[in-house]
Parts: sequence; structure tokens; C-alpha cells
Amino acid sequence: MYLKKINGPRAVTLPDGSVMTRADLPPPDTKRWVASRKATVVRAVLYGLLSQEQALDRYNLSEEELHEWVRAVATFGEKALKATALQKYRQP
Repeated sequence: MYLKKINGPRAVTLPDGSVMTRADLPPPDTKRWVASRKATVVRAVLYGLLSQEQALDRYNLSEEELHEWVRAVATFGEKALKATALQKYRQP
């Protein structure tokens, strides 16, 4: 078995002791962003599995969009990534 050469780690250990690998990431052609997929990308960026630039390129996200996801998780937790909860957590 051959491993494709990549930049960065293949796996990271999260604070709860679980291991996150690149196989756990959503596919690059993801069109429908549910809260769990957003949270996976945010965790990957925060814990060093993907750099911010890699995440932006891989998922075709804007820098502002990714920053909003990270801010929402940091401020209110992963539940804030749900589309139906946006009105509750969005500041006027």
C-alpha cells in the first residue's frame, strides 16, 4: 500500500482523546453544508489537520465564511452552525 504525499499531518488527536484523520473530512465537492460537516472542517482547521488556506481551496469557501463558522463555534458552540439556529445567535 502506498500513501500519497501530503503537506501536514495525516491525523490529529482532539482534546477529548479521539483521533481525526483526513478520511473524516467531508468530500471536496460538498455542496450541502450541514452543521456536522461545518463542525468537522472547523475542528480540522483549529487542531491543525488542515491549514486555513487548504480548507478554503479544498472546499471553495470564502475567508469570511470560514471565519464566521469558527466564530460561531467559539462563541456559542457547534449548535450555532445549524441553519435554523442562525436567527437565535446572530447579532442585529
